[in-house]
Amino acid sequence: MLIRRAATAADAPLIAAHREAMFAAMGSAGDAVLATMRRACEPWLERMIAAGRYAGWIVNDQDRPIASAGLLILDWPPHPLDPECEQRGYLLNVYVDPHYRRRGLAHDLVEMCLAEARRRRIRVVSLHSSDAGRPIYESLGFESTNEMLHVTPAQG
Repeated sequence: MLIRRAATAADAPLIAAHREAMFAAMGSAGDAVLATMRRACEPWLERMIAAGRYAGWIVNDQDRPIASAGLLILDWPPHPLDPECEQRGYLLNVYVDPHYRRRGLAHDLVEMCLAEARRRRIRVVSLHSSDAGRPIYESLGFESTNEMLHVTPAQG
């Protein structure tokens, strides 16, 4: 039996591990970088969950956590897409254990995140998608945008 529950600050290590596994599955970075990211992410998640700025959900099969996703609440200036709201949602950390994929869990978790955004009256939610995740997000109404990215190289 699958059980869905809200994430708490105590779930930060699990969510960080799911985040690491998500990026590893995409081949986004090497093991050392991902391990560093995971360690740095745990205290960040604890703070964001405790502050109410990260709303997350976890799916368990019995006592085994198999999927998770989160909605980060960002301060954002009013924008033509929502000229009155001062916040925007950012969907992140959508992860499903490989043995449980293609069962609608990611779709359900994303819907939970979107419901939380609606509850908070946040109309604009953005995300970055893997190729595998794109059909799920498109089925829920997400569209490609004109966003660009600049990353300053790390100084060694």
